[in-house]
Amino acid sequence: MELKEIQAEIVEWREHNFPGNTAVQQFLGMVEELGEISHAILKGQQGIRGYSEDDTAEIQDGVGDLMIFLINFCDLNGWDTLEILQNTWDEVKQRDWVAHPETGVDIIND
Repeated sequence: MELKEIQAEIVEWREHNFPGNTAVQQFLGMVEELGEISHAILKGQQGIRGYSEDDTAEIQDGVGDLMIFLINFCDLNGWDTLEILQNTWDEVKQRDWVAHPETGVDIIND
């Protein structure tokens, strides 16, 4: 399935289940999911509260939820998630932090 198709399905689901949701609410949902992911990773590294570093199911669930909130956030702002990802990736993939650890790019030739 293409990202645009997934985005359309997610938007339809959101509009059905949470009509009137705002971009701010979606942003706060992203922050909440980041917190849950962070919590699982931290407790896994500490080896407490029943988490282990090998237990990735909760982290993967948080990543998926985060992506859904992100797609909804983009939609509510009128943005195309795939276009943003592609444009940003086109810039980021040009950076070479190994060859240019100070800037990521060759300043002389850019």
